[in-house]
Amino acid sequence: MWVAAFCVLAHTDSLGAMAFTAKQMSLIVATFGALSFIFGVVAENKKPASGTPITGKDVVICKYPSDPTVVLGYLSAAFLIASTVAGYLSLFYPYKGKSIPQSALFRSTSFIVFFNIALGTAGLAAAFLLWPTITEQLHLIRNVHHNLETTCPTAKTGLLGGGAFLSLDASLFWLVSLMLADNAREDYFDEVESGGKGESGDVLATDYEADGALKHTA
Repeated sequence: MWVAAFCVLAHTDSLGAMAFTAKQMSLIVATFGALSFIFGVVAENKKPASGTPITGKDVVICKYPSDPTVVLGYLSAAFLIASTVAGYLSLFYPYKGKSIPQSALFRSTSFIVFFNIALGTAGLAAAFLLWPTITEQLHLIRNVHHNLETTCPTAKTGLLGGGAFLSLDASLFWLVSLMLADNAREDYFDEVESGGKGESGDVLATDYEADGALKHTA
């Protein structure tokens, strides 16, 4: 859903009213990253330490307190994905209707480094958020155990909080990558403009020399 939405937005630059600026894209990335961080931290704080075992006939039923950990965990992961998609698209979005080849961006070593760090951090954050969320959901669904010594565990403590901080870090790395991409865009268009002026000057010089040769021969 998030990917489809941003893919549509990425191709609306031909509609002036719907075109994005680099500042707007950076705000979108930062907002989604902050929301992912907030939901992840709250999910970590709301997660119960363990459930209450209720012994039955040859089974133990684990009763867990009602908490929003699973919902908040999935929301945190969803906003992480949204931030990652927005961050990725912001690097290659044709601002002001002007696009540049990807090779121009990847000529910068700094851009390559931060681009890969942003991707890696986002992937690690997704793992840290989804692993405990899915585990917690499975604990709630499969709460009947034949092991009479079970302690009714919950998802591993600390993973959701760690994933929340990694999600925030990923959005910051996307913002740094966007800044470097903006610098690369300016350098690219400066080179294009200077190259065009150079070609124009060469043409004028050639015409002048040709006119002078014709005058001499006359």
